[in-house]
Amino acid sequence: MCCSVGFARSLGLALLPLALCCIVGNLLLLFPMGEIRYIQEGRLSLYILYFGGLGGGGLLMLIPAVVFITLGKCGCCWNESLMMCGSVLAAGVGMMGSGYCFVISGLALMEGPKCFTSYGWEHPFSDQKGRYLLQPDSWSQCIQPLHIVEWNVTLLSVLLALAVLEFIICLLQLGSGLVNAVCRPCCYKQEYSLNA
Repeated sequence: MCCSVGFARSLGLALLPLALCCIVGNLLLLFPMGEIRYIQEGRLSLYILYFGGLGGGGLLMLIPAVVFITLGKCGCCWNESLMMCGSVLAAGVGMMGSGYCFVISGLALMEGPKCFTSYGWEHPFSDQKGRYLLQPDSWSQCIQPLHIVEWNVTLLSVLLALAVLEFIICLLQLGSGLVNAVCRPCCYKQEYSLNA
């Protein structure tokens, strides 16, 4: 068989834990230090509520993962062609989801957390364009939630890294699916001439 179904399945299996980690990471961002009162009181950054990890890097990523894993269940040529088209489309969906996760996580990281300072609840780092990340001494401005800057920076950095990995995996399958779609007619001709 010309297409590498095993390769696609391994990519799908790799996407599953990445998607799960994105979902967990986004859920942890919703509950700083394990407390629910901040989301109840509307004390979270708006970017956190855009669910970049939960929706884009998590639930949406389950579509390509399932499609890649289930490739090759049918042996007929017509279904193989449809599967290649399906895997390419699913890879495109995955790339959009991981891209959304990356952009939202990056914007949330640049803006910084919403926290209680000596001036009340605000985004103390929103006008710094991410420079606060290199100035950990300034993080003490956030009085409450305790260690919110470290919490957000760690989780958002993890989401950024996971989104990059997911994008690369989907890009690999997109390339593999397109190459196999182009190579398939040549492979069938060679198989036919060998069997003749």
